[in-house]
Amino acid sequence: MPPSFQTIPNPADAPPYAIIVMGVSGSGKSTLGAELARHLRCDFLEGDDFHSADSVAKMRSGHPLDDQDRWPWLDRIAAGLHDAALMDGTAVAACSALKRAYRDRLADAVGMPLLFVFLDTKDSGELARRLVHRADHYMPASLLASQLDTLEELGPDERAVTLDAEEAPDRLCAEALAWIGREMSGTAETAGDARRRS
Repeated sequence: MPPSFQTIPNPADAPPYAIIVMGVSGSGKSTLGAELARHLRCDFLEGDDFHSADSVAKMRSGHPLDDQDRWPWLDRIAAGLHDAALMDGTAVAACSALKRAYRDRLADAVGMPLLFVFLDTKDSGELARRLVHRADHYMPASLLASQLDTLEELGPDERAVTLDAEEAPDRLCAEALAWIGREMSGTAETAGDARRRS
């Protein structure tokens, strides 16, 4: 069983903070993000819901987004996280956050400590399989290669942990909660040391 929300510092005893589960499409961001939010008893924000209608139409037609599409999207996610975390002490969002510049933008805009949980996998075939079998989603599997090309590795100075996206969801949740608890207690390793070796 994953640890309960009680393993995380009580929001009443700590400043508010936010969490983003990041990675390419098909990595399981939404599944893990929703489960983390359930254990933390806070809001979960689905990053896909913050895209503009134009961006959704662009992706649906098979065209990748560019930075001009993404900057306002990132700002909307950050604003949503900020407001939700002020209410509950923390909040969780699923967001690809592929580039370092995107993560820096989110960290600056959210206005409070921001932690990244990166779901990583080297198996592009498994990612493509998940996307093909995902129902009612506007992003076609054909855009996966573009996302993998855009993805930038975490820097050692980022407040982040890398987990293996192919692990069982309950194990991922347990590992993420344990790391978040250490990080918010000031004892977590930096991203460069905390990455799990595959």
